[in-house]
Amino acid sequence: MLDKAAIRQLIPHAGAMCLPDAVVAWDREGLRALADNHRDPHHPLREAGRLGAICAVEYAAQAMALHAALGAGSAAPIGFLAALRSVQLHRQWLDDLPTPLAIEVRQLAAEGGGLIYEFTVHSGGLPVVEGRATVIQRQMPP
Repeated sequence: MLDKAAIRQLIPHAGAMCLPDAVVAWDREGLRALADNHRDPHHPLREAGRLGAICAVEYAAQAMALHAALGAGSAAPIGFLAALRSVQLHRQWLDDLPTPLAIEVRQLAAEGGGLIYEFTVHSGGLPVVEGRATVIQRQMPP
């Protein structure tokens, strides 16, 4: 539905830090995206040669930003990850997963510039990470 070039127009993450490769579905309630860069030896979030599974939260956060931008019809307001709840890591590493990451976010609430999302990241049908996130949005001055 959206390729990497379109994604880069909607979120502020540049270069290799723009993690999703494609948006495959979205509606008012949520978004599904794919990413296949978790095995890249030059991934910007690698530490000591490995990409920890906790980095899947950043993939989910960028999917949340995409969802907000698509809902707004333009580039997303600046969002800050304010809280994570009930995060469960189902594995230690991302870089050894042989299949793309499937990222799903579902908006549970939106009020007064605050958003609450539920997120899951899977690979090959197996869960990688899941949880809830609170995002605080603010408009940047022109």
